[in-house]
This record gives sequence, structure tokens and C-alpha cells, in this order.
Amino acid sequence: MQVRTRADLARSLYDALSRGDRQQLDQLLHPEFVGEIAEGMPFDIGGTHDGAAAMRRNGWGGIARHFEARAEPDSFREIGADGLLVTGRYRGRGRSGGPLDAAFAHILTFDGEQIRALRQYTDTARWRDAAGASSAVQLDIVEGIATLRLNRPDQGNAINEAMASDLNAAVKTIADASGVRAIVMAGAGANFTVGGDVALFAGTEPDRLPGRLRSMIDAYHLAIERLTSFDAPVIAAVRGAAAGGGLGLLYAADIVVAAHDARFALGYAALGLTSDGGNTWFLPRMVGMRRAQELFLLNRRLTADEALAYGIVSRVVADGEVESEVFGLAKKLAAGPTKAYGAMRRLLRQSHETSLREQLGDECESIVLAARTDDAREGVVAFANKRRPDFRGR
Repeated sequence: MQVRTRADLARSLYDALSRGDRQQLDQLLHPEFVGEIAEGMPFDIGGTHDGAAAMRRNGWGGIARHFEARAEPDSFREIGADGLLVTGRYRGRGRSGGPLDAAFAHILTFDGEQIRALRQYTDTARWRDAAGASSAVQLDIVEGIATLRLNRPDQGNAINEAMASDLNAAVKTIADASGVRAIVMAGAGANFTVGGDVALFAGTEPDRLPGRLRSMIDAYHLAIERLTSFDAPVIAAVRGAAAGGGLGLLYAADIVVAAHDARFALGYAALGLTSDGGNTWFLPRMVGMRRAQELFLLNRRLTADEALAYGIVSRVVADGEVESEVFGLAKKLAAGPTKAYGAMRRLLRQSHETSLREQLGDECESIVLAARTDDAREGVVAFANKRRPDFRGR
């Protein structure tokens, strides 16, 4: 009797799924099969499905109920003694949405000639787009200004897997776009963000919560890191609550404009949790260690004026004027020397970590590089001729 390879077994799995062949699936899947669908998938399909029946009903079945989609594998690579990495693309469409074309990576674990586990990784934002589901983060790029708007207003723009994934995807889109010269971050509705989605945490089985947090925070932290690396300056508009890990977006910004009604808090101690969003790194540098300790340990909430005094925000304006103020600043910055702005952002952020000698050396290298740009040449000529420079961001 010929022994089938892991790749042969995997091909049989994808064939059975495409044909809806339950009998073949029962033969392929181990009695203790566990399936993991990527968190952030629409319609609550994501998560761990214990047992073949649960995976057929809620995992693959959930996909079938909402999508006409097919997994098309294109490479198979053995990993370890019992694993197989399969990469490819999902293609099809949402039953009430649009087309689907999303990359995937599946890690299959085998026990003899049966599949014991399947872990799925995929671009969940593309699935939500295909489903017609409203994006948790809206991105618009107009005349060089990219606007990121957190878009869960009914939940206070609480951060869940979908928002973290959408934010990361939106920031990557900005990174790949040409001509972005300023970035605005804001929230839909009355709040910037209340922080992590506590209702989601409370509704998650305790043994699943750590993994769910890791998946969400990994994507969120990557978005924050990318936001700090752009040449384009970042401006945040804050109304209502700005709390928990959501404060990380404010730290990534260069200018923060808050409404008088804005409130700022960490809130981790009340949940028995620690920190995310870069709070333990940014906050002591921004407000000082003693103030940071008080904010963390006593859960103190700051008014907008207190946040201004602490240095968390740059300016406070009337409640109805926040976005007009922010977009006015964005327009001004978008007309500036974008490459020079990027170097300024990096030099300022590294200044807490480098010695004076290193910083002086980096400043020298930076200004020499800046002097080679078109904007530097235009700025010098414009200054000499006493006219306003026409910077092009290059």
C-alpha cells in the first residue's frame, strides 16, 4: 500500500473542502482535530474550533455561509517532524459583498495519515472588504493628506482584532502610497478611543484571552511602530475619551490637538492588566517617571488642560474646533519639506537613547543628506530671494 505524503494529504483536504465532501473530511481529520481561524475574520468566524464537527460547522461552515470562496494552494513545505506549511490564495466573493482575493498561510500538523490541527493566517481586512463589512478604520488620502479615522463609534472606537488589523493595513497602505505629506488621526463619533474592547475581553473564554490579546496587540504595535517611522508628520485630533492602549496613537503623533471635553486615562490597573500601546516606553519620557507611576498605579484620569500641562497634548481648543484646527495644521505641514520633517522626527525620538556625541554626529549626517534634496535647494533660494518656498516633499 502506497503511503501518501503530507502534501498529498493536504491536497486531498483542499479538494474535499471545494467539493463539500464530508466523508472525505471525516477520513482526513484526526478525532482530536483543532482548527484555528485567524482572529479578525468577519462574522465572528475567527478563533479556535475544537473538533472536526465544530470546524465544519463554525469555521469552514461560517465561511461557506457568507462567502463563495476557494482555497488555492500553490506551495507545500514540510516543517519539523509532523508539520506542513501551505501557502496560496483564497479567491471568490462575499455572498452579499464584493470580490475576494486574499493570501493565506496554513500550518497543518499531522498524526500518521490524518490532519490533527490546522492554523490559518490570512489578510482578514480583505475578507471584511469582500463581506461588505464596514471597516473599523477608514482611510482617505486627499491632496497629500492621509486621514486615519477609527470607526467603531457605537463602541467608543474600542480596539478589537478587526480595528488592529484594519489599522495596520491602513498604515501599510500609507507606507506604500506616493505623495503622502501629512497624516491625520481621528475618531468617528464622540470619542477618539476608549482603548481595548473590554466587552470583547469579558466575553472571551479565560484560556483563550491571552492568545487573543497577543494577536490583536501584535498588529496594533506594528501599526504604531510604522507611524513613528514616516517622513510625513502625524497629527491627532482628540475628542472625548483617549484611553489605554489607544494613547499609543497619540505618542506616535507629532502634534496632538484636544477638545476641552477630552479625557485621558490608562485604566489597566482596574482590569488587572499591565500595558500596551507603548505606554511604559513613551509616557515616562513624555511626562516624567513620577507622573507616569501615578497615572499607572492610581488610574488617575486627566482633563484636557491637565494633559496639556503634562505634555501629552500640544494644544487645547473648543470642542467644535478640533478637526478644523487639525486639518489646518495638516495642510500647512503637507506644504513643507517632508524629507526634512522625517529626519527631524527620527532625531527627536532617538534623542533620549543616544549620547550627545552620537546625536551631534547624527545631526551632522542628517543635515548633509537634507542639503542634497530638492526642497533644501528651493528653501535656500527662496530665503535668499525673500519669497515663500514651494516645497515638493523631495
